[in-house]
Amino acid sequence: MESLFGDTYPVGEDLNPLFADIILPVPIPRMFTYKIPKSLAEGIGIGYRVIVQFGKKKVLTGIVGKVHAKPPQAYEAKPILDVLDAQATVNPLQIRLWAWMAEYYCCHIGEVMNAALPSGLKLSSESKIQINPLFDQETSAYPLDDRELVILEALAQREEMSYQDCENILGIKSIHGIIKSLVVKEAILVFEEVKDKFSPKVESRVRLVKRYAEDRDALEGLFASISGKPKQEEILLKYLQEVPVFHQVALNEKGLEKSVFAQAGLSQSALKTLVKNGVLEEFKVVVSRFQDELAASDPIQLSQEQEAAKASIKQQFEEKHTVLLHGITGSGKTEIYITLIEEALAGGSQVLLLLPEIALTTHMVDRLRKVFGGRMGVFHSKYSDNERVEVWNGVLSGKVSFVVGVRSSIFLPFDSLGLVIVDEEHESSYKQFDPAPRYQARDAAIMLAWLHQAKTLLGSATPSFESFYNARQKKYGYFQLKNRYGEAQLPEFHLADILADKKKNLLKLDSTRLLREKIQEALQRQEQVLIFQNRRGYAPYICCEDCGWIPGCDRCDVSLTYHQFGEEMRCHYCGFKEKVPHTCAACGSTKLGAVGLGTERIEESLALLFPEARIARMDLDTTRSKYGYQRLLEDFGSGNVDILVGTQMITKGLDFDRVTVVGIMDADRILYFPDFRAGERAFQQITQVAGRAGRRDKRGNVIIQTRRPDDQIFTQIMAGDYVNFYLQEMGERQRFFYPPFVKIIKVSTRHKEYKVAEKAARHLHQLMAEIPVKKIMLGPEKGLIGKIKDQYIFESVAKLDRTSQAQAQFKHDLQAALEEMQAHKDFKSVRFVVDVDPY
Repeated sequence: MESLFGDTYPVGEDLNPLFADIILPVPIPRMFTYKIPKSLAEGIGIGYRVIVQFGKKKVLTGIVGKVHAKPPQAYEAKPILDVLDAQATVNPLQIRLWAWMAEYYCCHIGEVMNAALPSGLKLSSESKIQINPLFDQETSAYPLDDRELVILEALAQREEMSYQDCENILGIKSIHGIIKSLVVKEAILVFEEVKDKFSPKVESRVRLVKRYAEDRDALEGLFASISGKPKQEEILLKYLQEVPVFHQVALNEKGLEKSVFAQAGLSQSALKTLVKNGVLEEFKVVVSRFQDELAASDPIQLSQEQEAAKASIKQQFEEKHTVLLHGITGSGKTEIYITLIEEALAGGSQVLLLLPEIALTTHMVDRLRKVFGGRMGVFHSKYSDNERVEVWNGVLSGKVSFVVGVRSSIFLPFDSLGLVIVDEEHESSYKQFDPAPRYQARDAAIMLAWLHQAKTLLGSATPSFESFYNARQKKYGYFQLKNRYGEAQLPEFHLADILADKKKNLLKLDSTRLLREKIQEALQRQEQVLIFQNRRGYAPYICCEDCGWIPGCDRCDVSLTYHQFGEEMRCHYCGFKEKVPHTCAACGSTKLGAVGLGTERIEESLALLFPEARIARMDLDTTRSKYGYQRLLEDFGSGNVDILVGTQMITKGLDFDRVTVVGIMDADRILYFPDFRAGERAFQQITQVAGRAGRRDKRGNVIIQTRRPDDQIFTQIMAGDYVNFYLQEMGERQRFFYPPFVKIIKVSTRHKEYKVAEKAARHLHQLMAEIPVKKIMLGPEKGLIGKIKDQYIFESVAKLDRTSQAQAQFKHDLQAALEEMQAHKDFKSVRFVVDVDPY
C-alpha cells in the first residue's frame, strides 16, 4: 500500500501493528494517528472514510491520509472504529491539494476537508438514521439479526434516530458495527442533519402485466372487455403508443411514468382502475436527478477569429500550463470552450468548467446540457446535499466526466483531469471569505490542474490585473479576441450627468432624462432593458431630517438597510432585523427619510415612470430559493419581463437577444470606494454589464449615470482601452507596493471586548513585525467595519516580498506567533483570522 508521501507498506499481518494518520474535520494543525485493527487491515487505504473517536465522547468521520507502522510518541493510539467505504472516497491528488491549500492559505487541513466534502459524506456522533424508503424486509436478500430488527422496529415508530438513541435502545456502547451492517443491507440511510435527510428521486411508473404484453390475443380480449369504457381505452392506447411492446417486449419492463398520462389530460381514476383490475402494474424506480439524454443542438461553427484563438491556445498549451483568453464581451468565448471540452473528453480526460455565480451557472447549463447530456454534472451550493453527493459519486465512478460548477467544484474527486476552464476569471466571487479555507478558486484551480498535469484556460473580457500581468511576463500564454461574434456591434456609451440634470430639475426618481428617454425608446420597440445597481434593499439607510440620526445595528458597526418589502430594517452582516421606526430614537421627530439607492427602490421608481412596463428584480432577496435565478432568467428570456433591475448577478455571462439598453444607476458608488482595486473593479463591472447590450444585429446603448463625467476612467471604459487603464493603474500599484508586486496577508483580531481585541492586535502586530523577512507592516487599525456580530475587529496587514522563500518563512513564523498568542492567558478567548490574498 502506498502512502500519501510515497512510502509503501504491506497490509495485513506482515506488519503488526499498522497505524493510520487520519484527517479530521477539526481546526487543529495536524493529522491524528489511530491504530488499524487486524479485522479492518485488508479494507483500508488512503482516501477511505473511517469512523474514529475524538476526545471522550465525540465520534467523527475522518479520511485516511497515510498508512504506516510508526506508533505516536505523545499519546496512545486509539483504534479505528470502522471503515465506511468499499473503495476510496477521496484520491491522493485531492489530499495533496488539501495539503497545499492548508499551507498556502494558513489554515488547517481539517478545515479544508470540512469544506471539501459534502455533508452527506461526513458522519459524526450527531448523525441520524432513517429507514431506506426503498427497503422491503419481505423481499430483502439479506437476513437480519435480532438487534437489527429491534432498530428497524424502533424506526417504524419514529421518523429518525440518533446514534445515541440506538445505543440506548440496545443497551450497548458502540453501535457502529450494527449501523454499518444495516447500511450494507440497504435497510437504513444515514444523514447528518434533518435538512440533509436523504430523499431519493423516485418515479412512479406503470407497465402492462406480462399476460397482455406477451400475448396479442389476450390484449385483444382485454380491449373487447373494456369496450364502452372510453377513458380506460384511452389510457391503454396512450401506453401502447409510448411503449410499443410488440415491437420490443423488453420496453415493457421499463414501463411509463404515470405523469405522462396526467400531462396528456387522461383520467387518473381510469388509470387507478386498470391497476386495481390487474391490467397495469404500478412500480417505483429511483432515478438520477440529472438528465442523461442529449438534447438537440446545432453543431458549433467557429468564426475565423475563433478558429485562430483555438489553434493558438492549443499551440501555447504545448509549452505553458496556463493560457489567458482575453475576449471582449460577446466575442464567443463559450463556443471556444465547448470545442476544447469536446476534444478533451474525446481524448479520455475529465474537464472542469468553473463559473463565478449560480445565476451564470443556470444560464450556461441549459446550453451545455444540449451538447454533453449525462456526461455533464452540475455542482453548486443551491443544490441539495443529495444532489451534490450524486455528482461526487458520478465523478468517482466515471459516469460524470465533465463538471460545470462554482468555486467548490475544485474539491470533486477528479482522477484524470485534462482541462480546467475558469470563465470570468477576474470575478471577486471566486474568493472564499468565510469560513476557512479562505481560498481564491482561480488560483486553486491552477494548482489543481498542475497536480493533474492538466491545462488551465482563463477567460475574461476584463482580466484581473494579476492574470494580465502574468501574461505580459510570459508566465501565461495569451490570445485576444477583438471582435464580437457574428454581426454584433459594441454598444454605444452615453454619460448622464446626475448633478447637471438635478440643477435643471430634469432628475426624476433618481433617473436622468437621457436614461428615461432610452428606456422609453426601447419599450416602444418592444426591446428589453437591464438596470444595474450594486446595492440591494430599498435604500442604504434612513435618516432623521431634523437631527441626522441613522438607525444602526446593535451587533455590527453598520447602518441598517431599509427594505420596503416587509417594512423592515436589516443588517446585511449578521442578519439582524427590526421593524421600520416611525419616530426618531434621538429627537422624536417623525421626519424620517430614505437615503441612497437600492434595487428595491429603483424597481419602485421605474414602475412609477413606466407603468406599462413589466419589471422584475434580481438580487439576493429575490433569488434565495433553489430555482429563483432560473425562473427570473426564464421569464426575462421568454420576453415576459421588459426591465430587469439587478445587482452584480446581471453583469456577467447573460446572453439575451432583445436587450438593447443597459443603465448603470450610480457608477460613482462602484468607483469611489476605499479599496486599491476600486478602479479595476469599476472598469470590470461597467464593461461587463455594458456587454449585455446589443449582442445580435441591433446596436445597444449603455447609459452611465455619474456625478463626475470628466473622470478619465469613463473615457477609457467607453473606448474599451483596457491596456492603457492597466498600465496607469499598475504604475500606482508599483509605486505604493500593492499586488501583483507584493503578496498581502491580512490578520484580523476579534473579541467581544474592545480593549482586549485592541491589546491582542498590538501584541500580535509586534510579533509579526519581528519576523525576519522583507516586508511592509501596516496597522493594527480598526477594521473598515469595526464590529460584526458583537466582535470588535482590528487588522494588521503584511506586504511581503513575492519570493516563495519570504512567503514560506513568514507563514511559518506567523503560525508560531499565533500559537504563542493563543497560549497567552489574556488572549485565550481572542479569535485570529488569517487571510492570504484578501482583496
